[in-house]
Amino acid sequence: MSTVSTSRTKRQSSARPTPPPSLAPRRTARVITTIVLCFVLVYFMAPVVWLFIASSKTTAQLLSTGSFMFADLSWGANWSALLEWTGGNFPRWVLNSLIYSCVAGVAGTLISVSCGYAIAKFQFPGRRVLLAVTMGGLLMPVALLTVPLYVLFHQIGLANTAWAVIIPSMVSPFGVFLGQVYAESSVPTELLEAARVDGASEARTFFTMVLRLLAPAMLTIFLFIFVATWNNVLLPLMMISTNELKPVTLGLYGMSTYFSPNKGAMMLGALLGVLPLIVLFLSLQRYWRSGLAAGAVKG
Repeated sequence: MSTVSTSRTKRQSSARPTPPPSLAPRRTARVITTIVLCFVLVYFMAPVVWLFIASSKTTAQLLSTGSFMFADLSWGANWSALLEWTGGNFPRWVLNSLIYSCVAGVAGTLISVSCGYAIAKFQFPGRRVLLAVTMGGLLMPVALLTVPLYVLFHQIGLANTAWAVIIPSMVSPFGVFLGQVYAESSVPTELLEAARVDGASEARTFFTMVLRLLAPAMLTIFLFIFVATWNNVLLPLMMISTNELKPVTLGLYGMSTYFSPNKGAMMLGALLGVLPLIVLFLSLQRYWRSGLAAGAVKG
């Protein structure tokens, strides 16, 4: 009897807690919410499913079959056509995108968190000006800065290099803003004061304590910068002229502007170009969601 009661207690303790009846949603609300979420799921998943199906068709099959109907599976022929059109550079383009996005994401995350932490926890001359500049950067279109950036990088001799894509992508006003919000809510001032009393330097406090507290926020900022760098077309279009340095987005853009392109190969390239993003989001989904909620509640 004791074993049975113990197992029941474990099952009850491990069961999902239910809200009180006064706070539980009504059945009508649950049904409507489920229907709306199903429509949202279809809305967001339909383009991915269509892209997967379209990547298996030739150009003629894309025009002669239904959008969500498979024809002859032509992934091998499309891959050969993709390599032929790109001169064998497509894997290099994907690798370039990974390098640009990872380097810009890691460096930009550290810069954003450092700047946001300084604005949140330190009082210094020009703090309000720096905060106003950060807010202004959120409102400024990125395309507006592309031509001045090209002129600047051309003058210093960094145009048509990987740094011409990485360095501008590291600057993220949105990341600084998120870093400030998370630092204000997740880093107790008392903890910093205790570290200073114990004789820890500001650099040691930041790298050994603050970064650990801001880990979920850093992951969120990293994903934002990574995705923005990966999807950027205008900046590489202005900066990069060497075929071997192109990211995958710029390479596919050039393929789409080609006269009478191989649409099946282009669809396969688009699918392979978006797969790293899908894998990244699925693998880091749990940490990303906790990072989004890290600054939602203060205190």
